[in-house]
Amino acid sequence: MKKLKKNKISKNWINKQRRDIYVRKSKLEGYRSRAIYKLKEIDDKFKIIRNGIKVVDLGSAPGSWSQYLSEKSKNSKILSIDLKDIEKIYNVTHLIGDFLDEKNQTIISNFFKDKLDLIVSDMAVNTTGNKNLDAISTGELSINAMEFSIRNLKKDGSFVSKIFMGSTFNEIVENGKKNFKEVKVYKPPSSRKDSKESFIICKKIR
Repeated sequence: MKKLKKNKISKNWINKQRRDIYVRKSKLEGYRSRAIYKLKEIDDKFKIIRNGIKVVDLGSAPGSWSQYLSEKSKNSKILSIDLKDIEKIYNVTHLIGDFLDEKNQTIISNFFKDKLDLIVSDMAVNTTGNKNLDAISTGELSINAMEFSIRNLKKDGSFVSKIFMGSTFNEIVENGKKNFKEVKVYKPPSSRKDSKESFIICKKIR
């Protein structure tokens, strides 16, 4: 019975992918996933990316956000990190490992030898089917990413992270407002309507 249910979910996902204009568009334009358009829409609205900046992409696999950062941000220093390896991207250094590991956070800091201009995170836990639990777990990732950002961003730096509606949502937004001068929550048009995800955009550390 469980196998039949799993097969049904897989078929529904495949059908959704086939109908998704952003999936088709990403393939036509040579991007690794539809997630590229979320970052593009965030950047179009909030102007977070410019040339010559130091950037970290947390939870980067398969690499579409890093692709966009590489294309949009000339003469910049970009590092991506994920548990999985990714195919090489021009002007992006990839670190395989857990972002939460202090050793990897030290490697990131040493790589730049300076404070950062931008930290972006599309991190999310592997879904369990329990949306409330998934929201809490992804919220914890966002909280950790924000804490890392507060320690490592320049005063005028920016932090962008995926967040889910759920029990940690208000805590994340409040924490953002406590530590940053400008905080917005935004659901990009390319984010699926049935998804609980939004993104928090934080600018200028207090």
